[in-house]
Amino acid sequence: MSPRLLPALVLVPLLLAAAPAPAAIGLDLAAIDTRSAAYRRYQAWVDAAVAGRPDYGFSASDAAYLYRLSEDDRYCTLAVRLVDEQVTAAEQAIAEGRRPAVAGDSYLEAGPMIGALALTFDWCASVTDEAQRTRWRTYAERTLTNIWQPAAAQWGERPFAWTGWGTDNPGNNYYYSFLEATMTWALASDSAPWLDRLRTRLLPALTAYAGALPGGGSREGTGYGTAQMRLFALYRLWRDSTGEDLAAANTHLADTIRFWVHATVPTWTQFAPLGDQARTSVPEIYDYHRRLMLEARALAKDDASRDLASWWLQHIAVKRMAHGFNYRYDLLRAGSGGHAPAALDYFAEGSGRLFARTGWNRDAAWIAFTAGPYVESHAHQDQGAFLLFRDGWLAVTENIWTRSGIQQGTEVHNVLRFVRNGATVAQREGTTSRMTVTRDGAGGTLHATADLTPAYGGQAAVRSWERRLDFAADGTVTVGDRYAVADGTRAIFQVNVPERPVIDGREVRAGALRLRVLAPARVSVTAHDWHGVDADEFRSGWRIDIEGEGGEYRVELATGR
Repeated sequence: MSPRLLPALVLVPLLLAAAPAPAAIGLDLAAIDTRSAAYRRYQAWVDAAVAGRPDYGFSASDAAYLYRLSEDDRYCTLAVRLVDEQVTAAEQAIAEGRRPAVAGDSYLEAGPMIGALALTFDWCASVTDEAQRTRWRTYAERTLTNIWQPAAAQWGERPFAWTGWGTDNPGNNYYYSFLEATMTWALASDSAPWLDRLRTRLLPALTAYAGALPGGGSREGTGYGTAQMRLFALYRLWRDSTGEDLAAANTHLADTIRFWVHATVPTWTQFAPLGDQARTSVPEIYDYHRRLMLEARALAKDDASRDLASWWLQHIAVKRMAHGFNYRYDLLRAGSGGHAPAALDYFAEGSGRLFARTGWNRDAAWIAFTAGPYVESHAHQDQGAFLLFRDGWLAVTENIWTRSGIQQGTEVHNVLRFVRNGATVAQREGTTSRMTVTRDGAGGTLHATADLTPAYGGQAAVRSWERRLDFAADGTVTVGDRYAVADGTRAIFQVNVPERPVIDGREVRAGALRLRVLAPARVSVTAHDWHGVDADEFRSGWRIDIEGEGGEYRVELATGR
């Protein structure tokens, strides 16, 4: 136990006799059912920490939150001890001329760390003394100043400038962490300067960005895009504390509910693997997806959005949080009822993602197709890529079979791969491709046409590339490409598959997938074994390479039914 905490603990009996001051962090907890199984499970998890057995990921926020629900003083005592340990460790690092942990990885964890401090500072004020609160305040203020003034950042008397990564990008997961640190501390400390910065700069930039993202979701993809669970939690915090409803400023929240419903495959176990999948490469539905939808549902204004969120939560494989550090979010109401969307397709224009299926039954065929902005570092060179699922992955990015989950190049995606002088021509970040979507009447064939030329940023090797994807009611997909390249540049139609392909002339079978080359007339078809390239990184998976000439490809993909 830190010696700095002893005076506060000695004062506990006296301080708790006084009525606590009204909380500036005004989260509305009235709807939480303290008799529910979810509450008992959460309480047991926190009680284990009180007894000296904290599980992985336990935070002072968990203890402070339970104190607010139960008014049991033991939880505040624990929260205060944990926060003071954080501050004491930071003070020690600064005294030794080092950066404290809160500055690690470009301040990525500043949100939860300062958020825990702020929640405890506010809700457990009666268990702290003034000297302690002064130390916490100094540490929190310096952290925020360093985040928003990266070139002038310092700890103690030493300069520790950093890049400022994410501070000017409201679509980046780092921004949500910085916003969490700023918002929670501004509310807890009632800081006029920080509250003013939030209202005049940070939050307007956020709502403007979200308002320009029709269709919801994230341009970072579906891996890092789950960070929007934290964004929606901040919307709720701000609404409950100030009365200002950021979620009502645009349709992004309601659109994101629909985005995730359509991005989930028919078996309800996985989702479209778009962008980096750093937590785990296989795109399995996890606690984070459940939390994102619970947070969105808690903010949704219309019955249709809430019902759709409830319907999705009832169907996904994760019926409750798997890990203790997420138990708290199961206290949010999942609701009941709801029904499947009438539409079988969804185009999120702002992120350039199209999802479609043959039905809402578990054995339906499902596709995803990408053509839109490529502007984020965690996004991939997947402009023009498609995914195909039916009872399992039939055609999918090889990235999901990698150890890292962050293979971004065109080689691992189902695109045309352009090769010049033996090297793959890369798609360029900062570009925007275009897609149009039509359907032949209700339940008819879905047509998506994409101009993917911009993805190559004007490089001479790729003069033009247009891809058309036709998705029939029986689940058959026909992919047609028209392209023009410079002399010496090859265009290879590639499909990544989970099972070893069996090639028979112009036809290929890979598990349940049947592939047939319709054009050009003369092609070579080969199989590429990813595991043979790098067994440590590529755990399994194959790629079908189809190469011909003439500026056109047309390939049919069907399930083995």
